[in-house]
Amino acid sequence: MLYGAIETGGTKMVCAIGNEHGEILEQISIPTTTPEETMPLVTGWFKDKDIQAVGIASFGPVDLNRNSKTYGYITSTPKPGWGFFDLVGTVQKELHVPVGFDTDVNGSLLGEMTYGCARGLTDAVYLTIGTGIGAGIMTNGKLLHGMLHPEAGHIPMAVHKDDTYTGKCPYHKTCFEGMAAGPAIEERWGQPGKKLRDRKEVWELEAYYIAQALTSYIMILSPQKIILGGGVMHQEALFPLIRKNVAEMLNGYLRTKELEDLDSYIVPASLNDDQGIMGCIKLAIDAAA
Repeated sequence: MLYGAIETGGTKMVCAIGNEHGEILEQISIPTTTPEETMPLVTGWFKDKDIQAVGIASFGPVDLNRNSKTYGYITSTPKPGWGFFDLVGTVQKELHVPVGFDTDVNGSLLGEMTYGCARGLTDAVYLTIGTGIGAGIMTNGKLLHGMLHPEAGHIPMAVHKDDTYTGKCPYHKTCFEGMAAGPAIEERWGQPGKKLRDRKEVWELEAYYIAQALTSYIMILSPQKIILGGGVMHQEALFPLIRKNVAEMLNGYLRTKELEDLDSYIVPASLNDDQGIMGCIKLAIDAAA
């Protein structure tokens, strides 16, 4: 059987066809402009593919409450033209197949837990650090939605004693995203992260904020594994710095077999940046069941 996958992003929509093994058989990228321009191209690409269902992992905020009148909508997004857009309804109307739906980061986590480094686990966190910061969370084998869905990039940060930066987030200034997302790195240091690879002080400070957030997630969510993805995490030198900071911040309070091996506990995404689209395939499989 074939399944459709749509991973929506601020600049592009990745559409793919896959099978029940998570194998990606065809894939295309469509620019994200306006719904009126983009969505006919997206749905049109699938119309002759004989798919059983579609999985969508979307930027947000989105409405995941199936009892809500706006279930399946992108809601109060800052992306021009996409506010309160009926994404699921549009796809269903055009393709006439079941649609699975979740956040982009939950989609990436689902990909890792189904086909990647978190297979066999019931509790994990997937964190993407790039233009923004978001987290996908699975607890007791279920993706966490709750009142809306987690916005774990906006937790408050204790500002490092040597950091004079006032924060990039327009809502919270010095929240995690405001201090550690890609735009914050560029504004603080005057260059994008990819041009700062050899500046040790950049990544030591970045690791401090990431580790601070991870320590909070560990204490609250008790995940069995933490997976770090997104453009900023392509700076692989961050991983040992983050693990060192997490160990110092936990300060021996928790003692588990997972935390005894931080190299296997705090890890990079394992699916070659296809974890989101593979999670969409799993959403489609579940929707068709």
